[in-house]
Amino acid sequence: MDFRYVRGYAPVVLQLAEWPARRAPRWSLVDRNFPATSTGRRLARLDGADICSSAQAILTVFPLDTFVEQPVTRMEVVGAPSEVTKVQLDFLAVAEEAEGRAISMGSLSRADFYARSREAFGVISTSEARPYGCFLLTKGVIND
Repeated sequence: MDFRYVRGYAPVVLQLAEWPARRAPRWSLVDRNFPATSTGRRLARLDGADICSSAQAILTVFPLDTFVEQPVTRMEVVGAPSEVTKVQLDFLAVAEEAEGRAISMGSLSRADFYARSREAFGVISTSEARPYGCFLLTKGVIND
């Protein structure tokens, strides 16, 4: 899918592409429940967009890393860390389709996810309503 046609969010995605983060390794892509404003060093908002549409757009300009074992990390469900939710499975399917390969997804506890998000280059906040729609993405090489 071409990012220019994802729910009119091309300006934000283009802004992400222009941030000086072309070499920044990690980004957080999060749902509406995540405290993005207080957590992220840089914040981009995709208000009205769900996590999967946002991922489709973002992964057209920021490919996932091919040199790490788990370029996607999900937030674990509190009290059930091995449970993988529907939104997480949907996100993984979008990532695999965008990358054209199988993707291994890691996981972090809620507290560790928040800590890693504070260290990430930026946080991209969506309006995803389903809980645990929070991911850390390790960016790969951009071949322009």
